[in-house]
Amino acid sequence: MSLAERVQQQTGIPYALLDGRFDAIAATYRKLGELTGRQNDSEKLARYADDTIKTTTGRIAAIEASARPRVYYARGPRGLATGLGGSINVETIEMLARNVAGGNQGGLANVSIEQVLLWNPDVIVTIDQEFAASVRGDPAWSAVKAVRDGRVHLSPKMPFGWVDFPPSVNRLIGLWWLAKILYPDKFPEDIRALTRDFYSMYYHRTPSDAQIDHVLAGRD
Repeated sequence: MSLAERVQQQTGIPYALLDGRFDAIAATYRKLGELTGRQNDSEKLARYADDTIKTTTGRIAAIEASARPRVYYARGPRGLATGLGGSINVETIEMLARNVAGGNQGGLANVSIEQVLLWNPDVIVTIDQEFAASVRGDPAWSAVKAVRDGRVHLSPKMPFGWVDFPPSVNRLIGLWWLAKILYPDKFPEDIRALTRDFYSMYYHRTPSDAQIDHVLAGRD
């Protein structure tokens, strides 16, 4: 018996298990709308999700997989935890680029600096402020192409991570953020305006300029 079924038996409250995969966000919102009787509200959010995925992936559809940037996703203060191929933690990265750790399927995994050196990614995306602040001065990382080229990017994470931590609906605005980093010539949109619109729609709060600065800086 699943945990959800046990909780239902104990509380008498019905449950629904919803798909947490990134490409299921729109369907999840539509199901939530049915369950709560708020189809009009949920449809707006679902349509935004559909449009975001369609637009961002559509603009790079003509770029061969082999020509896309090679990205390493760094977690933890040392940057040596990452998402393997198919991990929910790197879904947006794998939509737009090549995950250097994608050769093996799985979830989160610890790796060595030697392995990162062998992968030699073009871009590093991290959610850890400590790692982002220290990696450029760390001799162990100095030979990595992304570090040499200044292409280490700290992901926003307020109120939830834009790439992961946890892998939530914030990945929608994160997809725009990542697309602009990887393909700036194909995504001329203003990330500040996109951020303001996303937070207004999904959290019913319109952030000030100072709050947007705080979010985009990747601060807690």
